[in-house]
Amino acid sequence: MVKELSEQVVVLVGASSGIGRETARQLGEKGATVVLAARNGDALREVADEVRELGGQAHVVVTDVAEWGQVQNLASEAVERFGRIDTWINDAAIAVYATVEGTSVTEFDRVMDVNYMGQVHGIKAALPVMLAQGYGTIINVGSVESYRALPYHGAYTASKHAVKGLTDALRLEMEHEKTGVEVVGIFPASVNTPFFSHARSRLGTKPAPPQPVYTPESVAAAIVSAAARPQRDVYVGGGSKLMRTLEFLSPRLTDRFMRTGGMMFRAQKSGRPDDGRDNFYEPMRDTAGVHGEYEAKSRPSVYTRVFEMTPRWARVAVPALIAGAAGLMFLRRQ
Repeated sequence: MVKELSEQVVVLVGASSGIGRETARQLGEKGATVVLAARNGDALREVADEVRELGGQAHVVVTDVAEWGQVQNLASEAVERFGRIDTWINDAAIAVYATVEGTSVTEFDRVMDVNYMGQVHGIKAALPVMLAQGYGTIINVGSVESYRALPYHGAYTASKHAVKGLTDALRLEMEHEKTGVEVVGIFPASVNTPFFSHARSRLGTKPAPPQPVYTPESVAAAIVSAAARPQRDVYVGGGSKLMRTLEFLSPRLTDRFMRTGGMMFRAQKSGRPDDGRDNFYEPMRDTAGVHGEYEAKSRPSVYTRVFEMTPRWARVAVPALIAGAAGLMFLRRQ
């Protein structure tokens, strides 16, 4: 059972900036009730005001997803205030840009605590509520790096691989037990958010997103679509789907492509000196918005809207219509 978004209570973790913040806005436009969670209370209160202005309801619960007790409290407060949880979205993440050798054990621990264990905590907090209801949707935000590793990003890549495995295992269990709980994986390519200015860097420069870069609005739209109409996996950006396909066809060739001329190594360095600021253990002091510093390079994902955010019949029908139209044009020229 999936309710209309205007009737849903949605817990959104990682709501203070970037993809999470834009997702909150789009849920507000749909009239949803959104429980906003992140570490930055000031930013969350700004987002809550935006959600209300757009037509939704909002409630703020300051939460560090690495702390199990805080995530338990988040779920409890959502149920106490609104009576249920229809959708739970796991979107919190941090990053350190460094070689594996140059990443400390403590840094690996922290990335896994937030990016992976944060999603474990979200699932474990939401599941009892949803199983008791007999329905619900859990949306885990992974990455193209859930499938394909990038250099300088070993800790983040490992965490997102783990998220993919966790998501698939949970889905199998929920479907086998016929619980009514839907499980969705979202896999974006590079996205123009404050993520890169918030990340820790050992590169000597601020990190940069490798091309192609997509807008946070595209990812948020995919998440909101999945909340309204759950599906197994959603790839955001044709680049994400392409990398998934290349990795499937030939991992070794994909490695070689990334190493050619040091392409993927250079692509992740901005050329600007690192300022030493990051959100690794504490949120940034500013209340960051949705977009990052790469507006000129980012673009919406037509691929995702046409092929990933449509019912299955449409995914077949659209290519068939395109092929049919192309065939008619060819015949007319004969």
